[in-house]
Amino acid sequence: MRYAVIIEGEQGDYSAYVPDLPGCVSVGDTLEEIKHEIHEAIQFHIEGLHEDGLPIPEPSTVVDYIEVEGVL
Repeated sequence: MRYAVIIEGEQGDYSAYVPDLPGCVSVGDTLEEIKHEIHEAIQFHIEGLHEDGLPIPEPSTVVDYIEVEGVL
């Protein structure tokens, strides 16, 4: 499965969350670290849902970028 991940912050203080997996969050100091940490968090989260007999949400979040011209 492929889940959308939102990464916020700046060097030394990043956080990430997965909109389709409520409660699945992570933090890290670098982009490389936060990507690694949120990947592990997703796996752990899905394993926990499975062990508890709960449904695993299908990815449904759509991600895109919108360019805005003339913004100062």
